[in-house]
Amino acid sequence: MEYNIGDIVRTKKQHPCGSKLWEITRVGVDFKLKCLGCSHVIMLERHKALKMITKRIEKEEGRN
Repeated sequence: MEYNIGDIVRTKKQHPCGSKLWEITRVGVDFKLKCLGCSHVIMLERHKALKMITKRIEKEEGRN
């Protein structure tokens, strides 16, 4: 599956804040994800991020 900047994704395990939803802020060799619960930002290698993500929830087009 192809992921783009602004996509909202669900992960297998939840973040310590309780949220499983993340916004993709960078795509490439590394993925940069921002937690939608607490705004914490993490950076993961591409293959680890792809293993962690279960599905894409929505595309963030209309949000400002």
